[in-house]
Amino acid sequence: MTYPDTHLFINGTWRPARAGDTIPVIDPATEEQIGTVAHAKTVDLDEALEAALAGFDTWRRMGAFDRSKLMRRAADIMRERADTIAPMMTREQGKPLAQAKAEVLGAADTIDWFAEEARRTYGQIIPARAPGVQQMAVRHPVGPVAAFTPWNFPINQVVRKLSAALAAGCSIIVKAPEETPASPAELIRAFADAGVPAGVIGLVYGVPAEISEYLIKHPVIRKISFTGSTPVGKLLAGMAGQHMKRATMELGGHAPVIITGDADWEKAAAQMAVSKTRNAGQVCVSPTRFLVDQKISDNFLDAFSSGLQKIKVGNGFEEGVEMGPLANERRIPMMEELIGDAVEKGARLVTGGHRIGNKGWFFEPTVLADVPLSARIMNEEPFGPVAIVNRMSSLDEMIAEANRLEFGLAAYAYARSHEAVERLSSGVETGMLSINHVGLALPETPFGGIKDSGYGTEGGSEAVAAYLDTRFVTTAH
Repeated sequence: MTYPDTHLFINGTWRPARAGDTIPVIDPATEEQIGTVAHAKTVDLDEALEAALAGFDTWRRMGAFDRSKLMRRAADIMRERADTIAPMMTREQGKPLAQAKAEVLGAADTIDWFAEEARRTYGQIIPARAPGVQQMAVRHPVGPVAAFTPWNFPINQVVRKLSAALAAGCSIIVKAPEETPASPAELIRAFADAGVPAGVIGLVYGVPAEISEYLIKHPVIRKISFTGSTPVGKLLAGMAGQHMKRATMELGGHAPVIITGDADWEKAAAQMAVSKTRNAGQVCVSPTRFLVDQKISDNFLDAFSSGLQKIKVGNGFEEGVEMGPLANERRIPMMEELIGDAVEKGARLVTGGHRIGNKGWFFEPTVLADVPLSARIMNEEPFGPVAIVNRMSSLDEMIAEANRLEFGLAAYAYARSHEAVERLSSGVETGMLSINHVGLALPETPFGGIKDSGYGTEGGSEAVAAYLDTRFVTTAH
């Protein structure tokens, strides 16, 4: 396939950066340059901000019903173009083609969900204390939004923020990932081709720190939404707070998987082997710390390790490939460091642990067992195809370990007894908990974390609220 050079989208026009600067785009399966992406500087950001301000005035005045119709048209365009967009994502990001297509089609479902929510941004009539007085709580779009998204899900991470903002009546500037620029550009193109007015959506690329600092501080921007690491998220949240900007933060995780003694460990092993290797483990909700009852731990470890060994790793375009390469060259030494540190501290390497070949950033699905708490991987998110399996003596011990870290994004559990399910539901400190299946990240369900994993949600009925101001109006007749 031909991979396109990616431009900025500002005020309804696709164009290069004013200075003409570009950033190379690398195929992680071949390590070869496949294209370029425009590198925005201050002059480009100023144009995007001016357009976003004008676009907000246009979009906020459009009725919710008409906004909803345009959004649904964009969703239909995404479905029509899925077979064209998915190969771009596989080329730039590395994930298998089937996973890339699923991400495109899932984005269309997300747009449809928020298109319907656009028509449900209700206010309230509040009973008054005196006759002849009417009291109303009305909701208005907060204003132009700046969204910052990572490379692991190039469309999925953009579409939640974009759809929620548009549903609420906000304009938005998206700072999409430079490593994977073409597929999110196609998402923006779908909205533009659906008829969203010029200025409502902007798309820029460049140096992340420079763009985030400039946009967050700028008076035009009234809200930010960020998906990425906890350290960067804290910096951006602090910056937003200094300027009284509303923020949604979807940050890092270190997802525990609790498997009780009465659980269906075979089902858990099969489902978790697929989930752990999805997108090569480069998923913020990827299952990582497996906390397994000692009565079944050997059985689970054998089945889970065997499942990972059967995962076919290779170029995402090859038939039957289930896991592609890591997304960039930085990930290989990070995996090696974390695994080496764990083994040095006494962990047992059960399977994997090494780079595959010497071209492309491929890595073996890896299982470490009996990993001590002092190992870095027990405390740092690996963001790769590495799982930890530790035996536990009781449910209390499992829950305590699950809650030990300051992360609280996602958790998983397998248990049969009602008592265990109840204790897990109330005791595990996490924004999302999936019990006896993998059921996260649907458009209609909340998606977000607690503690150091952030705040706010990017799914479900609550997601649009972050893009709305509530104002009180009282009138005496």
